[in-house]
Amino acid sequence: MLAFIAVATEGSFARAGDRLGIGRSAVSRSVQKLEAQLGTRLFLRTTRSTTLTGEGELFYRNCHSGVQRIVQALEDMHDLREGPPRGQLRISATTGFGRRIVAPLLNGFRARYPEIAVDLRLDDRATDFSADRIDVAFRDGRLDDSRVIAKQLIPMPMLLCASPAYRRTHGLPRQVEDLAGHGCVNFRTASGRIFEWEFKVGGRVLKHLPSSSCTFNDDELVLQAVLDGQGIAQMAGYQVSAHLRAGRLVECLAQYAPDDRGHYLCYLSRQQLPARIRVFIDYMTGAVRALDLQCATGLAPMTTTLPRGMREVIAAGIG
Repeated sequence: MLAFIAVATEGSFARAGDRLGIGRSAVSRSVQKLEAQLGTRLFLRTTRSTTLTGEGELFYRNCHSGVQRIVQALEDMHDLREGPPRGQLRISATTGFGRRIVAPLLNGFRARYPEIAVDLRLDDRATDFSADRIDVAFRDGRLDDSRVIAKQLIPMPMLLCASPAYRRTHGLPRQVEDLAGHGCVNFRTASGRIFEWEFKVGGRVLKHLPSSSCTFNDDELVLQAVLDGQGIAQMAGYQVSAHLRAGRLVECLAQYAPDDRGHYLCYLSRQQLPARIRVFIDYMTGAVRALDLQCATGLAPMTTTLPRGMREVIAAGIG
């Protein structure tokens, strides 16, 4: 059963052997014995790939949760016995936050824990921890899943920004209604929908879908268009903080800023987390909070008590 789960998870008999600490042939024999017991083929094997058959998919769904508990117990014992954290860590993050914040910090993490192999996937869709076999996910806002623990890393204000050049030429809106007379830059989400701007007016949430001069499905392109003076856009605080401090962007309609959404580090609820997940959560929590992501008017200052040595490691990782 463990051999079957490992092959289904890794998509390879060789990688399954590496994960279990046994040879490829031993994994193959175990799977063949299981197939003989069940009287059906579980995998379609070619020289290039190993995929589950229809029967294999059904069997995997039915036995996966139980076997995962066994695997977790084995990993816990392995962590206690073997010392330094090791193994593969699967991470998911939204495209913008993952590219700008998470990926640069992985250098420092890998330097500290070289025996942990990192698999980072950038995806703006909702995380399916089980189907995608994700260990840790970085998400904006909490996930609607009772099995998931969501730990806030930093605030996430949404700020309406324009360039100084745009302000000189067109001025800035004073009320939400004024946006109709301005060029706006929109963001298309992974679902294909246009991201609705959000404001808080008179204590109530107001959603606004502006007519746009241009629309992008990449938030870095939205930011660049605003920096180039193409229009106004509502963007996450971490994305614009450095530009606001440097004067490359100016904020508008700050009095109508919506409630903070928060950036969260999410993982499945477990009584005993494998060491590789536990040290990653601890490292990234400290590392992200240590970054200077404060906005002039958006983020309240956050203090950090990280020791000097860790701050130097983090600085080296994002340099």
